[in-house]
Amino acid sequence: MAAKQIHRADVVVVGGGPAGTSAAWAAASQGANVVLFEKESSIAQTVRTSGVTWISEVKEFGIPAKCYNPIRNFSFKSPNNTVTILGDTEPTAAVLDVRATYRWLAAQAQNAGAKIITNAMISGVIKDCNQKIMGVRVTQQDKDTAKNFTCSAKVIIDASGFASAVCRAMDMKWQWDKFGAGAEYEAKVEHVESDTWWLMVGQEYSPAGYAWIFPTGEKTVRIGVGVGKPESDADPTAILKRLLAEKKEPIAALGNITPTEFHYGLIPNDGLVRETVFDNMILVGDSAGQANPLVLEGIRYAIRFGRMAGQTAATAAMTGCTSKDDMYHYEKKWRKAIESRVKAAGKVQDRWIKLTDEQWDNELDVIRGMTPKEFIAFVKAEFGMLDMAKMAARRPGMAARHLFRLVGGKFG
Repeated sequence: MAAKQIHRADVVVVGGGPAGTSAAWAAASQGANVVLFEKESSIAQTVRTSGVTWISEVKEFGIPAKCYNPIRNFSFKSPNNTVTILGDTEPTAAVLDVRATYRWLAAQAQNAGAKIITNAMISGVIKDCNQKIMGVRVTQQDKDTAKNFTCSAKVIIDASGFASAVCRAMDMKWQWDKFGAGAEYEAKVEHVESDTWWLMVGQEYSPAGYAWIFPTGEKTVRIGVGVGKPESDADPTAILKRLLAEKKEPIAALGNITPTEFHYGLIPNDGLVRETVFDNMILVGDSAGQANPLVLEGIRYAIRFGRMAGQTAATAAMTGCTSKDDMYHYEKKWRKAIESRVKAAGKVQDRWIKLTDEQWDNELDVIRGMTPKEFIAFVKAEFGMLDMAKMAARRPGMAARHLFRLVGGKFG
C-alpha cells in the first residue's frame, strides 16, 4: 500500500533498548514530541545481554530493587588457578532482570509522554535535497498485514544497537570490524551463591574471551560464553553446550541445571571510533560503540548517554538548532567522560585476548593482589595511569611492572 504520513515528531528514536528508552524519556521530559520505534512486538521480547552492571549506577538511574540481583563477591577460574575477591559489606555489582529493567525504562518514557510503536522496522530514511536525514520510513507488521508509513522529525536518534539501522539506511559505515559474540542460558540450578559471580578464562572456556556464571536469584543463574571476533572463529553456542555437557568447574558445583531461556547477542568492540553527531542525527549506545571493552558491558553507558542524547535532541528540536555543530556538545561531553578510560581498558583487553592458559594462571595472581575497591575500578574501566601506578607501587618486583605495563606505562 502507499506510504501514509503520520504526524511530525520533534524527536524520533529508533530502538527500544536501554539507550533508546532513556533517550525517549529524557526528550519527552523536556516537552518534546517523541516517537520511539521498536522492531519487536514488545520491549525486551528478545534478551541479548547478560545484564551485568553496577549498584552505584543502578541507584543513580532509579532502577527498582526488584529489577536486579546484588553481587558482592567476584571469583575467577583459569585452568590451574582460582581467585575470589571478597567484597565489602554492601554489594557493588548487579545482575539485571533485563526484561523487567528495559520495560521499566520504557514505562518511564511513556509516562513522560513518549509514544512507543512496536513491530516497527526501519525500512529507509527521508532525506532533504542536501542528503540530510529528515525522518524515517517504517514498516509495521500487524498480524498478516504490513503497514508502510513515514515519520518526519527534527532530530533522529539511532539507538538500534549493534545493527545500527539508521546508519545502514543512510549508507554510512555500520558494520563493526571487532565485536564480541555471546551465548548464554538462563537456568534453574540446585546450588548457587547468589551474591557471587564467576568469570572463567583460558582455552577450554573461550579461545578469545571468557565464560561466566551470573546469579539472578537464589536458584537461578545465567551461564554463558563470549568470543572475540575476528580473533577467533569459535562458536560461543557450541562451547557453551560443551561446557554444560562436561560440567567443568565451577559449573559442576551448580548441580542439576535446567535451562529455561537461550540468549544470544553481539556487542561492538572497535572502541570509540565512530562519529556520533551529524546534521539532525545522534547515535547512542551500541550504535555509537559506547561499551567497556574489558568485559564488554555497556548498559550503564547506554542509559547515561541515552539521557544525554535525549536532552540534546529535545533542546535542538525545540530551538531549531539541529546541525552537527549545534549538537556536537553531546559528543564532547560523553567522550570526555569515558574516552581515556576506554582506551586504557582496550589495552588490557588486547592483552587478555592473546593470553595462553599458563599466562592466565599468572594473570589471576595479579588480580588476587587487588583490593575490592581497586578490582571494581579495574573491571569497570574507571582507572588511569595514576591509579595503576599507585597499585604498582604497593607491589614489589614483577607484579608491579606487570600492572603498570597493562595500560601502556613503563616501570623500572
